[in-house]
Amino acid sequence: MEHRIILPLTREKASTIHAGDTAYISGILYTARDAAHKRLAELLDAGKPLPFPVEDAVIYYVGPTPAAPGQVIGSAGPTTSYRMDAYAPRLLELGLRGMIGKGKRSPEVVAAMKQAGAVYFGAIGGVGALLAGCIKAAEIIAFEDLGAEAVRRLTADDFPVVAVIDSSGNNLYETGRAAYLKSLTV
Repeated sequence: MEHRIILPLTREKASTIHAGDTAYISGILYTARDAAHKRLAELLDAGKPLPFPVEDAVIYYVGPTPAAPGQVIGSAGPTTSYRMDAYAPRLLELGLRGMIGKGKRSPEVVAAMKQAGAVYFGAIGGVGALLAGCIKAAEIIAFEDLGAEAVRRLTADDFPVVAVIDSSGNNLYETGRAAYLKSLTV
């Protein structure tokens, strides 16, 4: 199934998305990679507010390249998600509803996603320049000293993703592989 998602991503919206569905996301995304996630956890540990509202938000695991003159953002392809697995459950507890990256997630993250009613989306690696074309605005909002890993607020328009793990814990990496292996025996 195909979805047109206008952010924020509520629990109700997330529950309609199933592993294997394609989606085009429009609205405000936040970026954060592992260095930024570590700092977000430090803020939480210190009882300080996060630099963006986490509830019903979607975080894109990306460290974009510098923008060329006249461009909003440079190449913006996904990074490997497992590096954020140590931090993701805590953000999911605060209402984070979506994550965009590439690669597998830990069982702990999947369990936290089910509890939070969240979705993990996969973006295609290697097409960062094309994905950047779906980003209409980009602004650093925290941790500027991290360079490419600073937290940014992005305005996306029809950003293409595939639901890899849905809010029920169904995992395309597992079901897709099983379907493929089954097709080999027919």
